[in-house]
Amino acid sequence: MPGLTDIPNATIFLFFLSMALSLATSLTTRLLTNREQVLAWNKEIAAWRTDSLKATRTGDKKLLAKVKKQERHVMQLQSKLMWQNMKTSFIWFIPFFLLWTMFLGPLFSGVGTVAYLPWITPEPLGLTLFPWYLLSSFMFSILVNKALGLTPGANE
Repeated sequence: MPGLTDIPNATIFLFFLSMALSLATSLTTRLLTNREQVLAWNKEIAAWRTDSLKATRTGDKKLLAKVKKQERHVMQLQSKLMWQNMKTSFIWFIPFFLLWTMFLGPLFSGVGTVAYLPWITPEPLGLTLFPWYLLSSFMFSILVNKALGLTPGANE
């Protein structure tokens, strides 16, 4: 009887684990982030970038002076945005570390391939624990973040 670390059980288990963790981190981000404020900051930064690029391309001295004057404020907004994104990372760092070092690492130690990607190369491409988890996590994170309105441009 195949165990948890055998294909396809490992493939499915890690996929659902990455889905659950992506959902948990995205929900945490959604709960800790003032979405309207983040959207406003993103719009302000985007407008400044547009003006900055236009001033650089056209050589418009007046617009360039305006852009330079606003640069410090925009840097502060970017710093605030980075902090908004880092809050979730700080909360989830230790749980993820413990999950990997105390559960997944020992469970999958000595296990080679946990998933195959048959469409990448003529021979199925075998993925080990971390690449398969990472791929699954990225795939699901994109979908969840879009659904929760955490992706810039989503649900605006």
